[in-house]
Amino acid sequence: MLFRSRIVEEGLREIERRRGYPHPRRGETPPGNPDYLQAALIALDPRTGHVRAMVGGRDFAESPFNRATQARRQPGSAFKPFVFAAALEAGYTPATVIDNLDDPLLTADGEWMPEDEHSTARAMTLRTALRTSSNRAAVQLLRRIGIPRAVECAERLAMGRPPSVPSIALGTAEVSLASLTAAYAAFAAGGIVRPPVFIRRVVDAEGRTLYDSGPPAGRRAVGEATAFLMATMLADVVNSGTAWRARREGFWLPAAGKTGT
Repeated sequence: MLFRSRIVEEGLREIERRRGYPHPRRGETPPGNPDYLQAALIALDPRTGHVRAMVGGRDFAESPFNRATQARRQPGSAFKPFVFAAALEAGYTPATVIDNLDDPLLTADGEWMPEDEHSTARAMTLRTALRTSSNRAAVQLLRRIGIPRAVECAERLAMGRPPSVPSIALGTAEVSLASLTAAYAAFAAGGIVRPPVFIRRVVDAEGRTLYDSGPPAGRRAVGEATAFLMATMLADVVNSGTAWRARREGFWLPAAGKTGT
């Protein structure tokens, strides 16, 4: 756990060293007012739900708020895979083409078109759209499959019920890091979502078991084929998509994931 905490601290210090960093740095704010940059980390075994590591912030003494479990934040583009998973469940494939990407959506406030900094193409496949994190493609895909289908998929993955608005495709629904991590783990576990298990067993001084979490609990959230395809699409994100810097830094183990603002 200390190693994970150090990794989080080093990552935050690297951000704070960047030229033009506008916010207070750690050590520059008075005690009891830690308004410097914070972060959280949670790692769990997708086969069991057992939490292997958790970091809730930079210093518990200065801020006991656990950002891994207590904070509910907008996941941004990290929510997009659940829209794509809902599409696969509806019969789409990674090769399905999403076209008319420049067509605006009609909302109660008028026409709306999200910004898209990664691509200007008017059409692309689902696989390419996720790899490049296309905002326009995610919103058009949500319009095609219907907002209720995406909301239902998020609920099955135990992330609560997001609001039924077009912007959920861009991750405007708030979720905890623990819930988001458990939902991603379902893609690595054949479509089975498991609640995070923070305490496996409690024993007293005599060795008697006072509490046991029991065998891993889980339920099917998406089909095995959907989980497999999502894992391959998310691997593309790491290998040649918006998360390619992980490979540049020398991490070459098999991996799948998604970047998010």
